Amino acid sequence: MASPQAPSPPPLRHRLRLSLGAAVVLGLVVLSAAVGLGILRGQTPPTESVSLTDDDEARAGSTGELYVHVLGAVAAPGLYVLDPDARLVDALAAAGGTTDVADLAAVNLARLLEDGEQIIVPTVGAAAAESGAAPPGDDRIDLNNADQAALETLPRIGPALAARIIAWREENGRFRSVDDLLAVPGIGEKLLAGIRDGARV
Repeated sequence: MASPQAPSPPPLRHRLRLSLGAAVVLGLVVLSAAVGLGILRGQTPPTESVSLTDDDEARAGSTGELYVHVLGAVAAPGLYVLDPDARLVDALAAAGGTTDVADLAAVNLARLLEDGEQIIVPTVGAAAAESGAAPPGDDRIDLNNADQAALETLPRIGPALAARIIAWREENGRFRSVDDLLAVPGIGEKLLAGIRDGARV
């Protein structure tokens, strides 16, 4: 009696297809597990953190340093390099502080600085001397030293506008020209034209 024959092995091509399919299924299972684990851990896609970091670095790189020249009643006058968000008080601190004769009421310690700025800290009484240094017969109002009452003598400048001029001066520093009055809220070209001849800096 003949013995039963063993089943013939599956064709090689069929076995290769089976192995390839098993590998694909296994890869999908591993990938799904990794994604699910990442979601459970609350991880964010790495591209988001990289993008934010790049933006922060770009903003940090766009800001430079401030070079300011400090003169007047300070301990060590000279050129100083400060942080981009420095204020006038930082410049005075870099210059060793003010002297005993400094007129701190004439400067705005909280004012933000600009690159290339020159800061002059006057001595007590120097501001009054400057306001009296106008040529004889020049009765124009000095926008940088005039008080509320003096500013109100200008055409169409009442108490409210005079207060705004003083507030702008305290926040931004000295007027560099009469035309700088256009930066004061409430003063336009027409109003400026009426007071230009009666004001000076």
